[in-house]
Amino acid sequence: MGVPYAMLLYERFLGRPFAGHRDSVSELVGDSLESAIEDVLSGAGISYRKTKRAERIVGFDQAPDFIIPSEFNPQIVIEAKITEDDGTARDKVTRVQHLASLSLMGRPKDSPKFEVIACIGGRGFGVRREDMKKLLIATRGKVFTLKTLEYLVEFSRLKEFKVGNPKWQ
Repeated sequence: MGVPYAMLLYERFLGRPFAGHRDSVSELVGDSLESAIEDVLSGAGISYRKTKRAERIVGFDQAPDFIIPSEFNPQIVIEAKITEDDGTARDKVTRVQHLASLSLMGRPKDSPKFEVIACIGGRGFGVRREDMKKLLIATRGKVFTLKTLEYLVEFSRLKEFKVGNPKWQ
């Protein structure tokens, strides 16, 4: 994986100082993607609710990162993750699949309760092609990266909530 075996053993001997550092800054890394999403939503004048870490939201066993327009009327949910390892990416894919199944609960497949969008980044999502396929199926193709975030509103239901949309005036 690009790390000399001796260094790996040394890290374990010391009690995972490098892993501890990675764990402590992982939230800061993820915040860059979430900040970019907030910029896109705010720039389009879209009302949203960004959830806090470990927050409880009625109707969700685990709160999504963003709910549009609010948790009282979820029409779109966004999950965001930057990861460098495939295990964390796999966990996020499972989370997105669960949200997609919640969206369809008690409804016909062609009319989900809310649209699920994934915003991803990092090497972890490129490691396992099968996980990427699952992500694309669960979101119905609504997967964006930092490079494609500019298309987030245009190619999702977010355009319905954009300021200037005749539907909301």
